[in-house]
Formats: sequence, C-alpha cells, structure tokens
Amino acid sequence: MGLKERPYILFVAELIYSKICEIKKNNPSFTNINAIEGFIGTETYKTISSGKFHDMWFEDLKKNNFIDSNTKKKIPRETLELLKIQKDMVIKQLMHIPSLYYTKSHFPLEVSQRAFDHLWRMCESYELWCKETKQKKLIILNIID
Repeated sequence: MGLKERPYILFVAELIYSKICEIKKNNPSFTNINAIEGFIGTETYKTISSGKFHDMWFEDLKKNNFIDSNTKKKIPRETLELLKIQKDMVIKQLMHIPSLYYTKSHFPLEVSQRAFDHLWRMCESYELWCKETKQKKLIILNIID
C-alpha cells in the first residue's frame, strides 16, 4: 500500500487499515465505525488477534535469515524485539470472544470496546505516518481530520 519504505512496526497497521478501507468501499453507507466493527470477526482479524499473523511473519523472516525481501537488508535485532512486543500487545488488545461483541443492551462489552479502540488507534497511527511522510493520497478514512 505505502509508496515509501515504512517502519516494520506499521506493517500490521497498514494491513488492518487496508482491510477496513476495503470494507468501507464495499459498503458505501458505512461510517468508519461501521467499517471497523465489520473488520472485527473477519478471518484477517482472527489471524492477527490470535498471534498467527506475527508467527507466520517471523517464520518467513527466519527462513530468509531475517533479510527483508523488499529492501534486501537485514532486519535489526531491536526491530525484531519491537515486533515481538507488538505481537503480545495486539493479542491482548484484540482478544477475540465469538458471539460476545454486544450485550443485550447493544452496547459493546469492555473487551470488544478495547479491541475497537485499539483498531481505531492503529488506523490513526497509519494516517499520521502517511501525513508525516507526505503520502496523503494513502489516507482514505480521514480519521485524523
């Protein structure tokens, strides 16, 4: 999605952002809130929230001796440590409990609200990075405005 080399820590945010944009594009009447809620429960969400996404990513990196396939540069140990921290944080914040998204009163449960808030912050972070790197055409949801 990004034109310029983006920090690895934004890779997951970029993936989430692109999937939420896709949901919104396919449902023109959706607000950003609807699109983020629609993302919760998708296969991509389940793969990320379970930690499988990071596990597969780390496995691919390990197979390539931690050489980035795009830049052909070795990924620094510090970056790998940050990605492990990101994985743990994502698992905790996006905890998935099927069929418990809403209570009977139709208000999100605390766990679901935490996941929603985290997804919103990840989208904000991605848009801020796009703005800071002068890639404003990648900003589709306009969360930061």
